[in-house]
Amino acid sequence: MHLEMAEFPVTDIGFGRAFRYHSGKLEVDRGQLKGLVLQDKRIEEAWLEVVVPGEKVRVTGIRDVVEPRVKVEGKGQVFPGILGPVAPVGEGRTHRLSGMAVLVAAEYEGTIRAGLGVQRSAILDMWGPGAEASRFSSLFGLVLSLRLVKRVETFDLTKVKPKLPRVLFIQGCLTDSHHVHSGVSYYGLPIRDSLATVVHPNEFFDGAFAINTTRCIGYFPITWDWQNHPLVLGLYREHGKRLNFAGVILERIRFETFQGKEVIAQNTAQLASTLGADAALVTWLGSGNAFVDLMLTIRACEKRGIKTVLVTYEYGGKEGIDSPLLYYVPEADAVVSTGSRDRWIDLPPAEKVVGPYKEIKILSYPGAPVASARDSLTLDARDMIVGGVDNWGRQSWACRAY
Repeated sequence: MHLEMAEFPVTDIGFGRAFRYHSGKLEVDRGQLKGLVLQDKRIEEAWLEVVVPGEKVRVTGIRDVVEPRVKVEGKGQVFPGILGPVAPVGEGRTHRLSGMAVLVAAEYEGTIRAGLGVQRSAILDMWGPGAEASRFSSLFGLVLSLRLVKRVETFDLTKVKPKLPRVLFIQGCLTDSHHVHSGVSYYGLPIRDSLATVVHPNEFFDGAFAINTTRCIGYFPITWDWQNHPLVLGLYREHGKRLNFAGVILERIRFETFQGKEVIAQNTAQLASTLGADAALVTWLGSGNAFVDLMLTIRACEKRGIKTVLVTYEYGGKEGIDSPLLYYVPEADAVVSTGSRDRWIDLPPAEKVVGPYKEIKILSYPGAPVASARDSLTLDARDMIVGGVDNWGRQSWACRAY
């Protein structure tokens, strides 16, 4: 696969009566763009604003960050299956607007009210310590804020009309009786789990990967990160120089049982061995027990003679003296840290707030107090800052020994 990526650097964004790019200045027709967005009947209101690096502005309610790209040659379109029909991408020519990002912010309260799955409202400061914590503060931002239509649907079978026929729904599910891990799971009966899958690295750059979440948490990479995956780019740029880039394996992690974690680890390592890998750069996204799957994968690769290097963020607590990782194996003897997600950060008051929320929750439990988004904020972790956790080592961090 051969992909050309043409860069058009953006040094200024302004609103006008057309969509134009000239010598670094991007002109956006705010009214026309808003009209296109409001064609989606799930959106009640939309508004657009521009934020500039160094400006004392805080953006609230961030759900995703996207770099604008368009295919001008080759099959398909950027974000196939979302902006166009499903078609293979990773070939031809793609144009990108570098130095800027579209920040999508939405007022959405979610359906999960407590626990790790609760929705959060990610923020981004364009100045000060909050800007230093995020890779996105250096980008010119076109902020699209959304207010969604509130929908409630009720499911209740207690009310019936006796004169109408009773209709039974039967769902057929094709299963393979010869494989214990296939079929549909109900109350523990097995379902086919996603095992390791090989993809071409070019697919990252043409939007084959996009997030689908309302929980914009710092340790979950967002669409911009997938579009600009620093480890994929780094390996590509060393291809034919220091190494041969053999491709990408996507591995599903966070199996609920230790057996599942062992299976995915062995499956991934076996696939890497089949592809003839001598070494592997290993990283992840997420938090919690998914890290066990990752460590077991490193062990399985090392036992097959595949040298591994792990790239991960750390925990460490407020003072950096707690355990940095959740789980260890002796084989994980080459680890690159991208920094701590647990260090506290104080954000100064903002001169302006952009986004759907003027008040935000610092903590995520039900009934947690709210604070003015414009006031100074103290965060006990970087999770609330979009881009606040450097999952894949894009930013330039330095290590200092004490």
